[in-house]
Amino acid sequence: MARNATNKLLQKAKKSKSDEFYTQLCDIESELEHYKIHFRNKVVFCNCDDPLISNFFNYFASNFEELGLKKLIAACYKEPIENSINSIDKESGYYYEYNGHLDEKCKPTLSDIVYFNGDGDFRNDESIELLKQSDIIVTNPPFSLFREYLAQLVSYKKKFLIIGNVNAITYKEVFKLIQADSAWLGINLGRGVSGFIVPEHYELYGTEARIDEFGNRIVSPNNCLWLTNLDTSYRHEDINLKKEYYGNESEYPQYDNYNGINVNKTKDIPKDYMGYIGVPITFLHKYNPEQFDLIKFRKGDNDKDLSINGKCPYFRILIKRKVKSESKKTA
Repeated sequence: MARNATNKLLQKAKKSKSDEFYTQLCDIESELEHYKIHFRNKVVFCNCDDPLISNFFNYFASNFEELGLKKLIAACYKEPIENSINSIDKESGYYYEYNGHLDEKCKPTLSDIVYFNGDGDFRNDESIELLKQSDIIVTNPPFSLFREYLAQLVSYKKKFLIIGNVNAITYKEVFKLIQADSAWLGINLGRGVSGFIVPEHYELYGTEARIDEFGNRIVSPNNCLWLTNLDTSYRHEDINLKKEYYGNESEYPQYDNYNGINVNKTKDIPKDYMGYIGVPITFLHKYNPEQFDLIKFRKGDNDKDLSINGKCPYFRILIKRKVKSESKKTA
C-alpha cells in the first residue's frame, strides 16, 4: 500500500473511538500457533471483541479443548448513537463467558450474551472486573488508544498478546517495556499480518485492498505487529551475523552526536564490531536479549536526534553486543 493511502486509512481509524479494524482468522491462527503452551488452565479475555462476530473468540472457542483453557471471555464496546431528534441513545456493550459447552459451531447467540450497564469500554469498571479475573489478554485493541490500553495491562500485571501499529515501537512507554525485557515483538510483522476486515463505510484504500470469498472487505496496511510478554524460543535465537566492519568502514558511517556507527538493515550488522550500533526499529523483530543490549532510542549525547553529516536517518535504536554471547560461541 502506498504511504499516502496508508496514512489516510490510519487517520480514518483515529476518528473512530472503536477503530473498526477486525482481525482475520488466518492471521490469528498464524500467530497463536507459537504460544499454545501458555494457555493451559488459563482464563483468556478478549476485551475488544464482539463474541458474536470476533475471530479471536472463534479461534479460542474452536480450540478450547486443545489449548486446555479454563474459560474464555469476550467483551465489546458499543458506541452511543444519535437518534433522529438529535438526542443520544445509550447502547450497552456486552460480553460472553465460554466454558466449552456451545454446539459444534462454537457460536453464542443474542440470548447467550450478558449486557453491561455501561458501554463496555475496556476502561470501565465492569470491564476491569473481568480483566482482574483473567490470566491472558488477546485482542486487537483500538490503535488510537494503544498507549492507554497497554498501560492498563501493565498496571494489572497481565500476560498479553495484542496487535498494534509498527510505530508503537517508537512510543517511549513501549520502548521502555522492551528495553526492560518486559515485552517484545511477536512472530509476525508487516506483511506477516495480511490485512483487516473493515465495515461497509470504510473506503478500500490501496492496491492490496480486496473483497474475500466470504464478502469481507479487507485492507492491508502492512505496518502492524504483535506485541506480547508470552515467551517463545524464537526470540532467543541469535541473529546470524555475516558482514565485517573492519575493512569496510565506509559502509558504516559514524554518528555526529554519538560514538557509534549506523546500520540501515539488521542483516548488515557487523559480526566483528563490539561498539555502539544504531539500527532500524525493525531490528526488534529479530532481537535476542541474550545477544544484544538495548542502549537508547533515537537520541544522541546532546539529546538531539542521531545525525550523520547533519542529516537524521529514520528512527534508530542504539544497541551493543553482549560479550556473553561471544563466549558461548567460543566455548
